[in-house]
Amino acid sequence: MEARRSVPVEVRAAAPIDVRALRTHDDFVRCVELQHDVWGPSFTERVSVGILKVVQRIGGIAAGAFEADGRLVGFVFGLTGVEDGRIVHWSDMLAVREHLRDHGIGRRLKEFQRDTVRQVGVSRIYWTFDPLVSRNAHFNLNRLGARVVEYVPDMYGADTNSALHRGVGTDRFIVAWDIDGPHGIVAEDSAHESLPLSDRPILNPVGDDGLPSLAEVPGGMRPTVVRIAVPEAIEAVQSESVEHAARWRASTRRAFLWAIEAGYRVVAFARDDGARYGYYACVRDPQALGEGRAR
Repeated sequence: MEARRSVPVEVRAAAPIDVRALRTHDDFVRCVELQHDVWGPSFTERVSVGILKVVQRIGGIAAGAFEADGRLVGFVFGLTGVEDGRIVHWSDMLAVREHLRDHGIGRRLKEFQRDTVRQVGVSRIYWTFDPLVSRNAHFNLNRLGARVVEYVPDMYGADTNSALHRGVGTDRFIVAWDIDGPHGIVAEDSAHESLPLSDRPILNPVGDDGLPSLAEVPGGMRPTVVRIAVPEAIEAVQSESVEHAARWRASTRRAFLWAIEAGYRVVAFARDDGARYGYYACVRDPQALGEGRAR
């Protein structure tokens, strides 16, 4: 889940961690330090102490996950505003220290955020995540039931001076999480997760070299369901070859932009336990043609 930046989140059982709003000046300072630790010393878009303090006064979120000794190990930050006359929330950043990922801390931060903004009348939360980060895709789409509403190439610019974005820029899905209905509760399963996908066409098939094609879009009759492949761990791809990571970005960008424009909705994510890839399921809705936005 994002977060403005792609930091993998987790889906396992909650760890013995205290999740609460940031309160003291020391809390806010440590949150800025955590951003530095997660995204690197050259990252240019850290949220300052002043903004972290102010946002809670106007219905926003600045909350942390604390170990028993008071150490800050994760945080979530978001802004509350108005869209078309209703109160909505934008979850801007979420991160967990690397050694504590896969312990349910990101999930608890998200639940705290949901419960807090509900109290000020929020019914929908937006955030972004990188489509190449498969762990976040599973969590956001399958577990939370968030839905993709837009694909934005280089949403935060092509170069943020963060090592996380080497070769891949900052393409993002914008997702919406409706928290006043059944999807406002973290789900254990998703109706879309059971879609039969193994024989569905892949828009960017992966070759023997482990690299995807540059999106082979179907001609003539368009199938009801198509898949778009992503690597199991884009971070590992980046560490081995920036050029290969860039190939994955170019391939998936072309595939998603075509699919959304052609009336497909990105509805779920399936992980292939027998391969090094995962697949987005995109379902065509004839009545949705032109509704999905890509820019």
